[in-house]
Amino acid sequence: MSDPLPPPYPPDDERLADIETYLTVQLMYVRQARAAEARRRAIQQRTAPPPPPPYRIQRGLDATRTPVAVHLGTCVLAGKGAAGASEQAARRALADQVEACAVCRPDTELGMIDG
Repeated sequence: MSDPLPPPYPPDDERLADIETYLTVQLMYVRQARAAEARRRAIQQRTAPPPPPPYRIQRGLDATRTPVAVHLGTCVLAGKGAAGASEQAARRALADQVEACAVCRPDTELGMIDG
């Protein structure tokens, strides 16, 4: 039979007080780090840009502003003026013969490609 393990802490009060002080300081550091991380996350959530819409419908520059192309929401060719659109609106536009972007291929993403 092996010898029992020694107690994890020293038996005298002076060394126990030192350990308690050390652990208290470490706990303060951990709490400060957690609070700083929570503040950083809160700031990031307030300042983060909203996610792009799933699809965008680009409209013409003429007076009627008719749809000319459907893009994925992240496509840079859509331009800043392209309105965000839901999956249903993008499907409807493609079904109405609005052109799909040749770069981002929203028709492939939606499973509406012939071939």
